[in-house]
This record gives sequence, structure tokens and C-alpha cells, in this order.
Amino acid sequence: MSFYSALRPKVAALCLAAVLAMSVAPQAQDDATAPLTALGKGDITAFADEPVVIAAIMAQNVITNGYDQDKIDALDRQWRAEVGSSKRPLIEATTGNGASTFLVDVQKASLGRYTEILVMDAKGLNVAQTILTSDYWHGDEDNFTATFGATADAVHVGKIGRNVRSQALQSQVSVPVTHPVSGALIGVITVGVDVSMLYLLVVAPG
Repeated sequence: MSFYSALRPKVAALCLAAVLAMSVAPQAQDDATAPLTALGKGDITAFADEPVVIAAIMAQNVITNGYDQDKIDALDRQWRAEVGSSKRPLIEATTGNGASTFLVDVQKASLGRYTEILVMDAKGLNVAQTILTSDYWHGDEDNFTATFGATADAVHVGKIGRNVRSQALQSQVSVPVTHPVSGALIGVITVGVDVSMLYLLVVAPG
């Protein structure tokens, strides 16, 4: 491979970063979709399949399987109330579990490439997360509805927007999480990806 051939992916990364810094144009969204989809099928699926994540989802599914919408709405109201409270039993049970600790480490190791990670159960309820979400139930949101109940290799790529916490331009990439033996869908993982670092993450040589 020539010097110029090796340089092309890094030049492409810098060009994409420059375009995204100026605006979130439809072309930028189109250019980012393929590498974001590849990331969803690759690295994101890989850490979503870690035993600590799978075990947390499966354990919660046993509890929430029989929940009706009234129960889900009540828990969502509780979560929202706890966000502004000093007493947070539901929030602390989620953010303090082993799966959340593991995902916080994954996000830190990404060096800013991942801006947030959220895992949901089969009802769309929070299982683990690296950031505090404003709500507990996501079952009516695109990141859940476009992946859970779809095929096991489905990837939903959200629109590029500005992360309110980090101010990075990001897209949310969501993929289903499957049972390691049966292959049945058990939950969903959503990852905020800083798209300015996308090509450096996916295609640039080391």
C-alpha cells in the first residue's frame, strides 16, 4: 500500500469532521449511516453480548415480563420524580448495578467516541446506563421500536444532533440484544456516537 493510499481514510475522517462541525446537512447524515451501521454490527454488538449485560437484561425480564402498561407508567413516573430528588431507589438500583459499571468503563475507554450508553429490557425499561436518562420507559421511542421485534441483526441509526451534555454532534445507534443460546430478542442497547470521530473509529488504520 502506498503512502497516499494509507492516508486516504484519515483524510476522509478529517473532512467528515469538518463538514459536521459546520452543519448537520443531509449529506453528512447519509455519509455517516454506513459506518454507524457497521459500528452497530461490530463493536456495539460485541460489548452488548458481554455476560454481565446479558445477565442483567435476563434477570430484569423475569421481573418485568408480567408488567402491564399501568405498572410501566407508574415506574416511569417514579423515575421522573427521583431525578429531582435526593432519594433515588429506582435510579440507584439501575445506575449502581454491575452492567452499568461495565458500560461506564466501556465509555471511558472509548476516549470520547461514545457519549452515552443505555440498555433496555424487553419492555423498553432501563436496565443499565452510563448517563441519567430523564425517563425510565423507552418502549414508545424509535431506538426501541425500530430494533426490538425486528431481525436480530437490525441496526437503527438516529439523526445527527447535538448532545446536550457534551455538545458533541452525535447519532444514537441502537441494536437488539439476543439470548446467547436461543437467539431470541431480549432487549436493546443504544449508544451515542460522536460522529466527528466516526471514521477514526471505524476505518482508519492504526
